[in-house]
Amino acid sequence: MGSTYLHNEDGHSFILLEGYGKGEMVPTNQVLIHNDNEAILLDPGGHKVHYDVLDEITGLIPLNELKYLFFSHQDPDIVAAANAWMMLTETQAYVSKLWVRFIPHFGIDEVMLPRMHGIPDEGMRLPLGRTELIFLPAHFLHSAGNHQVYDPLSKTLFSGDLGASIGPDYVEVTDFDSHIQYMDGFHRRYMPSSHANQYWAKMVRNLEIDRIVPQHGSIFPDPESSKRLIDWVEQSPGAVETMKDVYQVPPAIK
Repeated sequence: MGSTYLHNEDGHSFILLEGYGKGEMVPTNQVLIHNDNEAILLDPGGHKVHYDVLDEITGLIPLNELKYLFFSHQDPDIVAAANAWMMLTETQAYVSKLWVRFIPHFGIDEVMLPRMHGIPDEGMRLPLGRTELIFLPAHFLHSAGNHQVYDPLSKTLFSGDLGASIGPDYVEVTDFDSHIQYMDGFHRRYMPSSHANQYWAKMVRNLEIDRIVPQHGSIFPDPESSKRLIDWVEQSPGAVETMKDVYQVPPAIK
């Protein structure tokens, strides 16, 4: 666990908080984007990593500069500690409008709910300091209500679970072909639709992308590896296609 500045220029930075997770939990990456005394934390994580992430952030910025939380979707490794973050800060939280009424089941206090904002299906732009971030629609990748974040200044796409890898022991992908083994099983099971894969690839090719940072595993640190990921996702089958033979009544117990 630790923090690494991956971009720090002209008062704009983003910091990778990498490898948070304990025991059998899937390791997660959190990202802090900071511009002109305002910051946003992407996919803050669950209860067991909350205090470690909080401790790391307070060593990087004054906590009162943390203005926003972004939840790419509703999974517990992303939102389970939402109430703790909102109790300890004055943050405004953003998540797909589909999940605003579901996330309170994680125990968000009623007084916090007015600070939980729904992102429209089409996405939106959020001012941050002297710049803005783009919340991109990425539905069914893998959640029904799912968004990603694009940072135009650092030309970075924060892709949530898309591009996630399970098991590699390196932070940056240097050999894309050998890295596929750590992504393939996850994407074949968790990404439901090849159509969504293709729509996403067509959309993000309109962006200038220098790197892609998923929420799990290694990052794609340069334009070439990012392009390889986009091409790979576009050609990947979805779980609906690959799991059709699973749809059978289980056999009787002997």
